[in-house]
Formats: sequence, C-alpha cells, structure tokens
Amino acid sequence: MSAITSTDELLFSTATGTASVSVSPSVEPLSDHGLLEATLAGDEAAFAELVRRYRNQITNFVYRMTNDYELAVDLAQETFMRVYGAAERYQTNYAFSTYIYRIATNLAISELRRRKRRRLVSLTTFFQGGDQTGTGCELDPPDLRPLQDAAYVEDERRAAIARAIASLPEKYRAPLVLRDVEERSYEEIACILQMSEGTVKSRINRARAFLRDKLKAYL
Repeated sequence: MSAITSTDELLFSTATGTASVSVSPSVEPLSDHGLLEATLAGDEAAFAELVRRYRNQITNFVYRMTNDYELAVDLAQETFMRVYGAAERYQTNYAFSTYIYRIATNLAISELRRRKRRRLVSLTTFFQGGDQTGTGCELDPPDLRPLQDAAYVEDERRAAIARAIASLPEKYRAPLVLRDVEERSYEEIACILQMSEGTVKSRINRARAFLRDKLKAYL
C-alpha cells in the first residue's frame, strides 16, 4: 500500500468524480470488505470507491452530531484517513459500516468535548473578568418571539430540531442520531458505541424525551 499522503489525492479525486473502480457490467461490485482487501493489495481505486460509498453518509452523520458543516467535511476526511492508515489492522468481525461509523463517532465526540472545554473557559473568563476587558462567551439566547410569517414555519422547525439535537449531551446525541437519522439497528449502534443494547435503548429514550420537551412549540 502506498504512503498515507496519497490519501489526500484519493479523497480529492473521489470528491470531484475522477477516481472510480472500473467494474465490468457482468461482474458484481466488490463488497466493502473486498474493497478494503484490494486497498491492502495496493489498489488505490478500491479505496476511492469506499470513499465514494460512504462520503455523504459520514459527512451528514457528523454534521448532525456537530451542527457545523465545514467541520463535518473535515472530520469525514479525517475518518477516511484513519481507515486508510489502519487498514492493515482492520478485522472483519463486524460490518465495515460499523467500523467507519465508530471512528466518525469518536472523532465527533472528541470535538464536542473540546468545544465544551472551550466554552467553560470562555464563560469563566467572562464572569471573572473584573476589568471588563476580557473577551467573554458570546451568548445566544433563543428567540421566543412569535413567527411573523407562516412561510418560515417549516424552516424554523428544522432549525429548531437541529439546535435541540446539538444541545444534547454527546452520550445521548450519538445514539439518537444513529437511530433516528441514520436508521441503524440497535445491535449495530451497540457495536459502534461499544455498549449494551439496553443502554443504547435507554439513552435513545432519554434523548427523545428531551427533544419532545424542547420542541413542544413545534409538535
């Protein structure tokens, strides 16, 4: 397998549609496992096909987790870089989709925790700044005014759902997004998050209850 630096080129060429796996119409496409095996054998087009298959899914999933599209694109690319870099250690015990979602989930949760730490530091600075010269945390209270035009109701509803999901603690956010947005099974979510199915179901129920409370005005 060639150097990891070539992955950037693979990701870019796949995004622009210039890299693909040539498959004869009479030959069935390779499975995800088959593509990763071909990648290990030095077939970079096989890895480009994996990127093509999962790029949109992973980007959308991370966006739902972070509510930041540019960050989602960056973390999706980092996810594929890690898959490529660890290809030799990949085990076929689980579906490839489980493996890649686990990596993406861990990256998203790490970013959410970094954000939380930054917010705590900013808030501490804001409230303890005796000389009033510190740069405090920018507070963004919800706009509780009634909507002026019914045409915006659906857009506002979608935005409210995104904000509500983004306000969930990561331990509830990840299973909820995997189940209700990505439509993954409880079994696969348990494998991705490395916890029992009972814990997954409990956290999803808690997350749904939280969202119902947050979104009363839109239900």
